[in-house]
Amino acid sequence: MMSRFTSLIGAGWLAAALLAPAPALAADLPKATPEAEGLSSERLARITATLRADVDAKKIPGAVLLVARHGKVVQYEAVGKLDPAGGAPMTRDGIFRIYSMSKPITSVAAMMLVEDGKLKLDDPVDKYIPSFGDVKVGVEKPDPNGGKPTLDLVAPRRKITVQDLLRHTSGLSYGFFGNTVVKGMYDDARLLAEDVDNAAFAEKIAKLPLAWQPGTTWEYSHSTDILGRVIEVASGQSLYQFEKQRILDPLGMKDTAFYVHDASQFGRVVEPFADDRNFGLHADFNDPRVAQKWESGGGGMVSTAMDYARFAQMMLNGGTLDGKRYLSPKTVAFMTSDHLGPAVVRTPLYLPGPGHSFGLGFAVRTSTGEAPFPADVGTFWWGGAGGTYFWIDPKSDLFVVLMLQSPKQRVYYRTLLQDMIYAAVTK
Repeated sequence: MMSRFTSLIGAGWLAAALLAPAPALAADLPKATPEAEGLSSERLARITATLRADVDAKKIPGAVLLVARHGKVVQYEAVGKLDPAGGAPMTRDGIFRIYSMSKPITSVAAMMLVEDGKLKLDDPVDKYIPSFGDVKVGVEKPDPNGGKPTLDLVAPRRKITVQDLLRHTSGLSYGFFGNTVVKGMYDDARLLAEDVDNAAFAEKIAKLPLAWQPGTTWEYSHSTDILGRVIEVASGQSLYQFEKQRILDPLGMKDTAFYVHDASQFGRVVEPFADDRNFGLHADFNDPRVAQKWESGGGGMVSTAMDYARFAQMMLNGGTLDGKRYLSPKTVAFMTSDHLGPAVVRTPLYLPGPGHSFGLGFAVRTSTGEAPFPADVGTFWWGGAGGTYFWIDPKSDLFVVLMLQSPKQRVYYRTLLQDMIYAAVTK
């Protein structure tokens, strides 16, 4: 979510690549009428009308909305403009910065390595990134005279594990939630002031103290970025190479990457309003047309609505799509379970919110009540700082992908869509 959130092989691998089937052609998911899949077309049309009205009112520049149930797309609409500074209409294949919706893809990549036996959730991170073996925990001590607090550096009670990275209990931080000495150090470190690759970025993070003892506290953080580096070490490939080989190409996600390299596709990159480019988190929209070294597993990807829908349908199917298996159904169920429990402290800015816990890369609904929007228990979801959002509801066999570039509106449409789309479910 930050700055670039202006953001968020060996011979064996070569042999596997040569024997692998050719990348799947990108294809739309099957389509059906809403009524055929238990939804009201009249009520779904209200959502499109609402989005169009908000475009006319200049609340948002444009959006793409995709709704699917029982494996069929029942709504797939583009409204507004690709770029509010130009005249081109929004297209369904518009390329969006998805920021933290990169995290579920990186998390699936990690769990593929777990299934391969190349990674274990209880592995210490320093097995893959040795500098994390020297990390300390920052403990603030208030000044009895009312001055600035000081910081004691103490040894962690246990090492950071791969599971901690996946569920945001590593003790790492983004540095912009709260005003503590450790978070000030993240800000002062200017982590993204230079164009560094994943290895160098991990080394910079490892020099900073942890904000919490590992395993004790949920805090949204650079955990998934460090996970991306772990994936590189465990796989022997760059993060993008591994994800492209194992997830993106097989799923037909041809427009999903860390950067848009093909100049002929630059015009499909969707832009926000000129005055809505800042997240309020020391971060501004990046330009994915300008490739950099960093491949942020936590917030660096671009994608389209249909690309992400194919990923969502695979997860909803329990790890399979179009006859190809990506994950075991047991792994998908494990990832979308509660991995926090009552022992893990939720910070005041606990982003999953009431009625939710966190799994391995996803927020997970644990109660039909508590949250201020409807969903079935077991629904899992996440969103991006630029406005993108998705949720997957296994009980209702439904998923939704919203592509939007508007940081100011990123929370508003999440609850609005859940209210209106569940209102359209008739059976």
